[in-house]
Amino acid sequence: MDDSYNKVLEIAHKHARTYLQSIEYKPVFPKKSSRDALGAFDEDMPVGGFSDTDTLDMLHRVGSPGTTVTMGGRYFGFVVGGATPAAVGANWIAAAWDQSPASEMNSPTGTRIEAVAGRWLKDLFDLPPDAGVGMTTGATMANFTALAAARTRLLEAAGWNVEEQGLYGAPEIKVIVSDEVHVTVEKALAMLGFGKARVVRVPTDDNGAMRLEGVPDLDVLTLVCTQAGNVNSGAIDPIGAIAEKAHKTGAWVHVDGAFGMWGKVSVQHRHLLEGTEKADSFATDAHKWLNTPYDCGIVLCRDAGALYQAMATTAPYFREGGTNAPKDMVPEFSRRARGIEVWAALRTLGRTGLDGMIQRCCDHAKRFAEGLKEQGFEVLNEVVLNQVVATIGTPEQLAAIRAHVEASGECWFGPTVWKDKSAFRISVSSWKTTVTDVERSLAAIKAAKLAVLGG
Repeated sequence: MDDSYNKVLEIAHKHARTYLQSIEYKPVFPKKSSRDALGAFDEDMPVGGFSDTDTLDMLHRVGSPGTTVTMGGRYFGFVVGGATPAAVGANWIAAAWDQSPASEMNSPTGTRIEAVAGRWLKDLFDLPPDAGVGMTTGATMANFTALAAARTRLLEAAGWNVEEQGLYGAPEIKVIVSDEVHVTVEKALAMLGFGKARVVRVPTDDNGAMRLEGVPDLDVLTLVCTQAGNVNSGAIDPIGAIAEKAHKTGAWVHVDGAFGMWGKVSVQHRHLLEGTEKADSFATDAHKWLNTPYDCGIVLCRDAGALYQAMATTAPYFREGGTNAPKDMVPEFSRRARGIEVWAALRTLGRTGLDGMIQRCCDHAKRFAEGLKEQGFEVLNEVVLNQVVATIGTPEQLAAIRAHVEASGECWFGPTVWKDKSAFRISVSSWKTTVTDVERSLAAIKAAKLAVLGG
């Protein structure tokens, strides 16, 4: 091995091991002193440069204490899963390979492993073998990619080629969303030229799921954006019923399933997503409930041709023989080989391991809900998956309780507003979370409540 790489990798390995071995003792959210110390990075661009050792040492010495410990078992914000050991290891190897799986010409290994991971994902989500799959940065771009495919196919049915003719003068597509639509879907719709204000919003029930009776009449120029896993409550829209209604008219149904789609692989929860597979396109994140490193989103489309037509990059020096290269299924031409981590996570967990991880997170969420109720909090949602929304006191008192917990370093969860009420949201998404982590977090919340509200 080149001595320069050997030395650098040994240093990186040492620092990474030190960090991972210390996470159980680190505050989940970094203390102010650690955050202030990050100012050391605000240096002028060096003229001569520093040594590899100095740079990596600074990264660990200054950067590690300032991180939010998402790799531990007591981080419950933003539906972030901690990366599994195999996925981290695969990430390191893939980084050493430095592969860009645009096509087999770029990386035979990267494209083959990604194809296998895609096949496994289609099987897990009950999609046909010929469905299209792409790896993106996250659910934002997965939603964007899927909705671009929907735009292509819907306008094509109206005799319009959007890739060639653009949107000037194009037939108008009616876009339907729920009033709990996620902001990343709105962002994707805006980037695609649909506009945020032009959508039709369907009311939701008490738990945040789209009301089927509120879905308006559909036609061949309608795009319905559904949700599998409300970002607050975890609620799942009646996707199967909506898809059956849509397909009678030629409308397209998309599923934003950033984390909720993974409930499909849980024996005890898959009934909640029955019929989801009837939709036309899907977006999900591996870095959420599959627990791969960031970043890793996934787009799936029953009509692989629509995905290809919307995303294909063609050039004389890039000829592919009869297969859809990864570059032709997502916006990015050059990207990292994130499918390798998906493959590693799926292969090491297997069906039963993935099922068990999903089930444990859901069980922990139920325990959180029970424990919070015992302490006098109001749990505002029906806990159907891994999300808990709770409140108590005034908004100011609730913020003070959160701040007290954050300062303790015991756990971290974020604020939210649910049905016009100030609340906080607990998202249990990590393979690392244990019963002990849950009870320890509940104890920290209880102590914070007593400090703010008294006995």
